[in-house]
Amino acid sequence: MPGLKLNQAFAQAGVDLGAGDLGVLNYAYALEQLEAAFYSQVLASPYGGMTRGERSLLQDIKAHEIAHRTLFARALGGNRIPDLTPNFAAIDFSSRESVLGTAATFEDLGVAAYNGGGAAIQSPKYLAIAGSIVSVEARHAATIHDIIGDFGPIDQNGLDRALLPSQVLPMVAPFIATPVTASQLP
Repeated sequence: MPGLKLNQAFAQAGVDLGAGDLGVLNYAYALEQLEAAFYSQVLASPYGGMTRGERSLLQDIKAHEIAHRTLFARALGGNRIPDLTPNFAAIDFSSRESVLGTAATFEDLGVAAYNGGGAAIQSPKYLAIAGSIVSVEARHAATIHDIIGDFGPIDQNGLDRALLPSQVLPMVAPFIATPVTASQLP
């Protein structure tokens, strides 16, 4: 394909996350890329009526997501997947309801993804990192749900969901232009 840039080639060909601990870390890295890009866009073009308090909370969440993305990029080093291209065409960034609804979706899926993916991690070091991050993601979800004015998706036992990569990736696929597969993960 003459003139095709490397990132365009990856976007067309897709990315498989890999296997084992590296695959799970790449899975988390992909989700953190999506969240960091989302909050960066939210704050670059704030919705009408965003309060000072909402802006402050969203800036904190953005900073955490960027830190998570950076942590995974460093941990994975040369084994990390390429940068993914987000697709936020379905999000109305001028609408508080659209932005906060999408934020709730991303945060709830993030918690469920860490809960479901954690079981596949073999390294105690990586499991500890994932456990630390899921607690922050749960705080993000609680914060967003508090802004919205609801409690979020907790099951009848008072637990968050646990979803496997094969369940989460189709849910986030509309928001990522780069096709992502997890053929070697549960």
